[in-house]
Amino acid sequence: MIPLSLGGADLRVVCLAAHPDDVEIACGGTLLSFAERSGVTADFLTLTGDPAREAEAASAAEAFLPGSSSTFAGLPDGRLPEYWGATKSALHEHAERHPSPHVVLAPRSDDAHQDHRLVGEMAPTVWRDALVLHYEIPKWDGDMGRPTTYVPVPEDRARRKVELLDEHYPSQCGHDWWDPEVFLGLMRLRGMECRERYAEAFVVRKAIVRW
Repeated sequence: MIPLSLGGADLRVVCLAAHPDDVEIACGGTLLSFAERSGVTADFLTLTGDPAREAEAASAAEAFLPGSSSTFAGLPDGRLPEYWGATKSALHEHAERHPSPHVVLAPRSDDAHQDHRLVGEMAPTVWRDALVLHYEIPKWDGDMGRPTTYVPVPEDRARRKVELLDEHYPSQCGHDWWDPEVFLGLMRLRGMECRERYAEAFVVRKAIVRW
């Protein structure tokens, strides 16, 4: 394992989600770690969602990373490829409002869900000078891949992540996949892979190393 760190006094983060809850499910522990640092700003863009789910997402973003901003594009759930141009425009508009982030959190570009996949494909073309961390989302499709990068999550933050998910996304709690054991189990598996108790995993397609 090769440890890398994001140093510096300030850290600007852009969080991209095809749907409300994507970012928090995939990397809520990472967000809670960001919240422990000073000088972190985060700006969320969610491409789909109705008003009720948008309210959940805005509340969740504030809970996971206080002071963050939330923007919603209001595109149809499950049909982002049909709205390719509108999706691309929403991403570029967000980039203009929140320029030069250090880190962009985005879905994997090979995600089995078409909405996730499109956002993941577009993110590096919009934010060419940021570190893009492509996150993973457990789902029925069973598309867990082979991550390249891990963020350890202390056990208290891992459990807090699960608590906040239940608290801020009540509309999702009835789904069979919405299960603390699913969320903790994936973090435990990724933790084992990087010799930690819990971790969240990402794919990095391109990075620059400066010696």
